[in-house]
Amino acid sequence: MSFIKIEKKIKKFDKNLTTSGDKSLSIRWALLASQSPYKSKSYNLLASEDVLNTIDCLKKLGVKIKLTKKFCEIFGVGLNGFKYKKRLSLNAGNSGTLGRLIMGLLVHCNDSIILKGDKSLSRRDFLRITKPLERFGAKFKTNSGKLPISIKGTDNPSPISYNETRGSAQCKSAVMLAALNTKGETTIKAKKSRDHSELLFKYLKLPIKIKKKKNYDLIRIKGKKIIPSINYRIPADISSSAFFIVLTALSENSKLRIKNININPSRTGILSILKMMKVKIKIINKRVYKGERIADLLIHGSKKFRSINCPIKFNSAAIDEFLLIFLVAAKANGISFFKNLSELNEKESPRLEWGSKILNKIGIKNIVTKNSIKIYGNPNIEVDKKIVIKNFLKDHRVFMTSVVAALTLGGKWQIHDKDSINTSFPSFLNKMNYLGAKIKY
Repeated sequence: MSFIKIEKKIKKFDKNLTTSGDKSLSIRWALLASQSPYKSKSYNLLASEDVLNTIDCLKKLGVKIKLTKKFCEIFGVGLNGFKYKKRLSLNAGNSGTLGRLIMGLLVHCNDSIILKGDKSLSRRDFLRITKPLERFGAKFKTNSGKLPISIKGTDNPSPISYNETRGSAQCKSAVMLAALNTKGETTIKAKKSRDHSELLFKYLKLPIKIKKKKNYDLIRIKGKKIIPSINYRIPADISSSAFFIVLTALSENSKLRIKNININPSRTGILSILKMMKVKIKIINKRVYKGERIADLLIHGSKKFRSINCPIKFNSAAIDEFLLIFLVAAKANGISFFKNLSELNEKESPRLEWGSKILNKIGIKNIVTKNSIKIYGNPNIEVDKKIVIKNFLKDHRVFMTSVVAALTLGGKWQIHDKDSINTSFPSFLNKMNYLGAKIKY
């Protein structure tokens, strides 16, 4: 069946856990490795649909790739090295990261390429990508700014000056990838956002200069530099780990240690927010691996949480985890307020709306607007009714958040579209069962 049933709360647990490789880094590694003229090898690559779609797109562009259960090898074709059939169509599936970033590598492709995606991705805005990439010399035909998109590149991409005002790492990274194949220097004034691309560029000793200002970063990139081989063990994904962090926090007397997590400061907004809410989290065994900070996390379950007026400075670094944060706010003592979250409704589904829907279903009063939500917490909440979660555009994070809610708050849950997790975290349910969850499917 396409849905799961959860009818019992999870019992207290004390476990060690390793989660899957970071999706953002897996996709970026593959795209950059394709631009090297050498062979690159990775371990712990996330074997999700989003990453597999990345590999499939690169193969269609003439890149030889060997993928096994233990490693992935990419035999790069170098800058401007893609070779492909005319009238090529690439499918990004559900992945906004793939769909937007790969466009940066296509600005030099002379023959038109069609980029498409699934129903959810085809709802999302791509003008934020096509507008800056047009300035490199590429031409686009869009469906009112949405997929499918026709891309026709240029023989001689020109460097640009770009002001990124959304705080979107995807927009910034697409421009950075396009800049690799230009003669000259591209300048990006970017609102603060995830910096995985910058760290990879610096680690590879590509000609990038970054000046960090209070509210933005000034990034300069010189193109036409040969990209070296990239051998990489992908750290664990904090966005995937977040489901187990919150599961443990809401499971009184439980204890969990999650190993080798990427704690890049541009991704750890959830840790900062949860600590403000008095969730018991310790960051231990810190180290740096090829530019990225990694560590182990130790989480303890509790029954007392603090309501907060969430500082907007954490929004970008926690954008994928707010549905989970709302669950903690549901059990906090008092009223929590989260604002400037309109970007949540630009994700795989309108997540801010879905956050409100889930809270309504579990009996938590909330007031939601287009960009904010006020949550009236109830520390003694116990769900004792049937709850059905469906029609959420197969958004993997809505599905997984619902699983956490079911296992910690009680009730009898029927959660549809279990295959949605294949886009980002195929082993999610197996790991929940490892911790003691009783899930029927």
